[in-house]
Amino acid sequence: MESNDASDQLTISPETAFYVIVKAREFDEQVEPTDPDSGSNPSDDREVDVLEEEGDDPVEQELEAALSGLNIDEQLDLIALMWLGRGDFASFAEARAQAEDMPVKHIPSYLIGTPKLGDFIEEGLAQLGVSLEDYEVNRL
Repeated sequence: MESNDASDQLTISPETAFYVIVKAREFDEQVEPTDPDSGSNPSDDREVDVLEEEGDDPVEQELEAALSGLNIDEQLDLIALMWLGRGDFASFAEARAQAEDMPVKHIPSYLIGTPKLGDFIEEGLAQLGVSLEDYEVNRL
């Protein structure tokens, strides 16, 4: 008998999904460098350089490491949640089935290249009845 609760179908934990959401939002908040040759002290410029994209981007590296560290089922869950949250599919099961056609080695770069990734994953989870507010409160 099938469960009516789609969140039972998730292999990724809400805590792990929340971590990816946080990292994806940090990545999305970055801006193009305005002063690439800045030689100033970080405290002199209110440490705003951390929000600028650089070639060796630690935020992107953290996000990529988080995604690459997931097993394939968890990565496919994130794709399905993103698609569900973006409105591409009406059900998680349908999105998850379609995600299985994705070439495995391209999943992390595909997710990283998706603007508003964190927002879409959170919306997908919300559609499954999983609220990340509880996890955020417990994390602080």
